[in-house]
Amino acid sequence: MKNTLSYIVLLVFVAAGSARVVPTAQPPAPQGPDYNAYYQIGPDSLPHDGVPKGEVRGPFVLPSQAYPGTQHTYWVYVPAQYDSAVAASLMIFQDGQAFKDMNGVVRAPNVLDNLMYRREIPVLIAVFINPGRTPEQPEPTPADWGDRSTNRPAEYNSLDDKYARVIVDELMPALYKEYNISKDPDHHGIGGASSGAIAAFTVAWQRPAAFHKVLSIVGSFVNLRGGDAYADIVRESEKKPIRIFLQDGRNDNRGVGRGGAYDQRRDWFYQNVRLMQALTDKGYDVNYTWGINTHGQRMGGPILPEMLRWLWRDHPVSTDVNDAVERSFNEPKKKSLPLR
Repeated sequence: MKNTLSYIVLLVFVAAGSARVVPTAQPPAPQGPDYNAYYQIGPDSLPHDGVPKGEVRGPFVLPSQAYPGTQHTYWVYVPAQYDSAVAASLMIFQDGQAFKDMNGVVRAPNVLDNLMYRREIPVLIAVFINPGRTPEQPEPTPADWGDRSTNRPAEYNSLDDKYARVIVDELMPALYKEYNISKDPDHHGIGGASSGAIAAFTVAWQRPAAFHKVLSIVGSFVNLRGGDAYADIVRESEKKPIRIFLQDGRNDNRGVGRGGAYDQRRDWFYQNVRLMQALTDKGYDVNYTWGINTHGQRMGGPILPEMLRWLWRDHPVSTDVNDAVERSFNEPKKKSLPLR
């Protein structure tokens, strides 16, 4: 009887006078459509012959007083057109490792090179800053942004002013020591993706005297640490001098948890639309675009050039018909040779 039960359990199949075990592996689950398939980077995100390349300097390490015991790694993009005699604009990207990744879907240094060369944005210094971590914790990478191994959740998703202190009180003084950067908040932008996007908005919201431009890709304006409250906060607060470009996708995280229950406060797309409506109703300078993408940078990366053009659309321009310099490529200033 024992042997008979064993044969039954093994599902022995007899054929052609021999026995073999029938495979019991499950068939592969049917794959759904790829909602990101049609989002591809374009010419503005690629390098081109003849376009002067900026220099990405770093990494540098910034000790934090706002979060004692942590430090922030950052890199500084210095455009080829930078002239220390002329104050440059400033753009800061959270999750810097992803925005400067030249194999990713953003490739911000290429975008900045191309747009500045054609005078579509002003000459600006860009900073790629990673979330804080202790010296023992690993640096975030394009494969692991550090949600489980760094201070990213606390810094980026909280609505207090602690992360704003990192940017305004710790990072910017270090930048001013090394570079000639405008003090005008109209010349300062800050952005990010996912939790990095809500962090950028929080910096501008907490310090509107320092930042007026915000770039948000699939922003996490959801209840990770109360971020879904921003729409109501915007409606109830005095209007601030913030210009913002929001991007999200209809297939971003839609608030369905592991148990299958829907939670509107954790619906990324719903909360992005809700914030856009609050900003619009309040009279903010707001632009937005909704794709069909899932959570990530697959749409935001390819449209980064257009987002930057819109945010910086009012940089100085000459309409003088005789100004040949204004309608030429923005070449680096030629350095004079020392006298012999």
